[in-house]
Amino acid sequence: MFAQLPMYQQQGASAYKKDLTNTLLLAKHLGNPERTVKCIHVAGTNGKGSTSSMIASVLQEAGYKVGLYTSPHLKDFRERIKINGIEISEDFVVGFIADNQSFFEENQLSFFEMTVGLAFDYFAKSKVDVAVIEVGMGGRLDSTNIITPLVSVITNIGFDHTQFLGNTLEAIAYEKAGIIKPNVPVVIGEYTNETKPVFVAKAKECASQLYFASDLVKEDYPCGLLGDYQFHNKKTVVQAIEVLKSHFNISETNLKSGLLHVVKNTGLLGRWQQIHSNPKVICDTAHNGHGLKIVLNQIQNENFERLHFVLGVVNDKDLDIILPLFPKNANYFFCKPNVSRGLDAKILHQKAADYGLKGKVCDSVSEAYASALQVSKEKDFIYIGGSTFVVAEIL
Repeated sequence: MFAQLPMYQQQGASAYKKDLTNTLLLAKHLGNPERTVKCIHVAGTNGKGSTSSMIASVLQEAGYKVGLYTSPHLKDFRERIKINGIEISEDFVVGFIADNQSFFEENQLSFFEMTVGLAFDYFAKSKVDVAVIEVGMGGRLDSTNIITPLVSVITNIGFDHTQFLGNTLEAIAYEKAGIIKPNVPVVIGEYTNETKPVFVAKAKECASQLYFASDLVKEDYPCGLLGDYQFHNKKTVVQAIEVLKSHFNISETNLKSGLLHVVKNTGLLGRWQQIHSNPKVICDTAHNGHGLKIVLNQIQNENFERLHFVLGVVNDKDLDIILPLFPKNANYFFCKPNVSRGLDAKILHQKAADYGLKGKVCDSVSEAYASALQVSKEKDFIYIGGSTFVVAEIL
């Protein structure tokens, strides 16, 4: 799957298909498994994975058999497709490819299209009670957007993947709002003056009940995910669960337990995850301006003597947007994630210098982390991030 067909995680723009034709063709070939599964659809610029995992965890705590489809993966492809926190078996993946390989090749399906088909096929054959489906990118033309869910969820809108989704918040919101379906309620996590009218218009067009979670949910619940950005994600989840109570028996205890035990229940990694003490080391998959602003603000609220960054990015990242967010009074270890899309560490180092960020170029992510540990003292703080791939290599 990785080598023979386009994979956005590895290749970037060349693997992106702005069309649902192949996905619909594959779904028909598989017997339309997506029509037999109750689904919850989750889109947004940031927080999709966390929000999807929290919803799945709450439903698990309520006693349901819950499928969870997310992307990208950090360590193992099978992380993308789980039931009650257990990854899809290697045998099922291999069997699915073997049974359908000629169809994939004849129709030149992309990596993501195949994976979406695999997820729906697996969830249908496993007879899950419900599946939480995270959008890959955008919404309107995303391969997951062939479902009619019980509720549509949009976490927030920020600038990311602008070459595909548009370079204004309104344009990006329009693409994300493409998951809103006729007469299906929709929960919006965060909105701005630019994005709210887009959601209101689409919901009106679809006769969909619209909920703005940030206005409706007042209580803040404890959660197993510790990043500051989870504050809004939790509100989104609470409102989504409130809507889902008309379909499932979910108690307040289930809600609280699901939020607290989300990591244990779903295996979610890389969200303000501490991997070392003395010095404290945090890794986080935030990789665009919207997410990094919150994470970098949270770092400044930590107590430390010196601050170190293990930083790597992909080559299509807009550095003029993200680099100004990073503090100048920190020590940087620049590295290239080990994927073809990774940006050369020397280029990152040069560009960072334009914004007053100083440090050393390292030959690999692991070398950068080892170097940061070597120069750090017990009361220092090390942050690892800039790209999902950097976090994946460390984990």
